Amino acid sequence: MPFPKRLLLEGETVALDLRPHWWFFAGPLFTGIPVIALAVLAYQQDGDLGTALAYLALAAALAWALWLGARLISWQTTHFVLTSDRLIFRSGILAKHSRDIPLEKVEYLDSRQTFFERLIGAGDLVIKSGDEQQQAFSDIPHPDAVQREINSRMEANHSRSMGGGYRTQSIPDQIAALADLLDRGVISPAEFEAKKAQLLDRL
Repeated sequence: MPFPKRLLLEGETVALDLRPHWWFFAGPLFTGIPVIALAVLAYQQDGDLGTALAYLALAAALAWALWLGARLISWQTTHFVLTSDRLIFRSGILAKHSRDIPLEKVEYLDSRQTFFERLIGAGDLVIKSGDEQQQAFSDIPHPDAVQREINSRMEANHSRSMGGGYRTQSIPDQIAALADLLDRGVISPAEFEAKKAQLLDRL
């Protein structure tokens, strides 16, 4: 589900609406391997041993399915959103956790990736705002590209506050920037086409 538009400020637009990288599912996915192996072993055994292993495999599979389902729900309800005015982190269904950082308050921004994370296109973003301690947001897809987009929006926001207009980029430049994010896998083809259509409507 996309980030709710009702939570946007008047005149605020969404530049990026990201969910965690697929590596977010690494734990339950890798844990599924021994669960499958246990099920195969139980199938190959006869007698009381086979029955005991079958019950054990069933319990393990149920626990694994619940873990994977909870992880999927968490993924679907976690948003890292960049708008024209704010950075927004929002997660949870019943117990909501939400964090808003105005772009003009961002003092420090850094992307961090291990060698393996660079290979799979994941990483962390570290943000410091105001007098608060820095915060790390994990499992961000292509954090280097996201960092550049945040910097671009910060410059546009600063220009607007200084009377330089709402946008510093032309619409073709914005479409080119979106295409770069698409190539890097930060946004999906559907998100690219939707945002592109919005920009073309403004021509």
